[in-house]
Amino acid sequence: MRSANPVLDRLDDTTRQHRLPTAAGAEAVTVDDVLVRTVGLLLLTVLTAAVAWVVVPQAGWVSAALAGTALAGVALVLVISLRGITHPVPIIGYALLQGVLLGVASRAFELVYPGIVAQAVVGTFGVFLGMALLYRARLVRATPRLARLVVGTLVGLLAVTLVNLVFRLFTGRQGVEVYSLTGEVGWLPYLFSGVAIVAGALSFILDFDQVERSVRAGLPRRYAWLCAFGILVGLIFLYWQILRLLSYLRR
Repeated sequence: MRSANPVLDRLDDTTRQHRLPTAAGAEAVTVDDVLVRTVGLLLLTVLTAAVAWVVVPQAGWVSAALAGTALAGVALVLVISLRGITHPVPIIGYALLQGVLLGVASRAFELVYPGIVAQAVVGTFGVFLGMALLYRARLVRATPRLARLVVGTLVGLLAVTLVNLVFRLFTGRQGVEVYSLTGEVGWLPYLFSGVAIVAGALSFILDFDQVERSVRAGLPRRYAWLCAFGILVGLIFLYWQILRLLSYLRR
């Protein structure tokens, strides 16, 4: 079964290449290794976001800087996932870049809608912990049918997002995603955000299963960085979707 997360999906191929026991002298990855690195990356992202929130001014050039940071973050995700990079330096670099983006953009939302950032953070970690408990209790299983549903939905969301962005650039109108912080919102953006949140939440079930299978396969310990990176990508995606939906509800 393949994960809906493109980073952890890469581990499927790696797992098939490590069917033999881990090489002598090399420790195998454990769930605790993944947990420690995930928490470390999250703390680094949050600290960077806090610094950016306080230090970076709300100036005219911030929009261009945010766009550059977002593009750089996407580029890092593609490079790390496609090449299966397990070195911590580029992964930490992604956490730092996303921290800057999260800090500046979240501050802009907070200025318009006080308290929205705290609500989005609580919602994000609430969903994540809820899915972790459901997976732990085996109430929701990572089946091939669920994998196809989640992967298909996320691919469709990405395609719609790209079309919506092009539509916005050429017509100036809002579509299924609203990029402004104020103004009226129709029913389509609500539906899009709701579907994105559900798909993002269900993707964690596939991610947990992928990490568990990688541990059973005895992958080298360095792959804990790639697992942690994949979970971080999923958390950031979910945070943005929840933050956007909350901004719709507060208009």
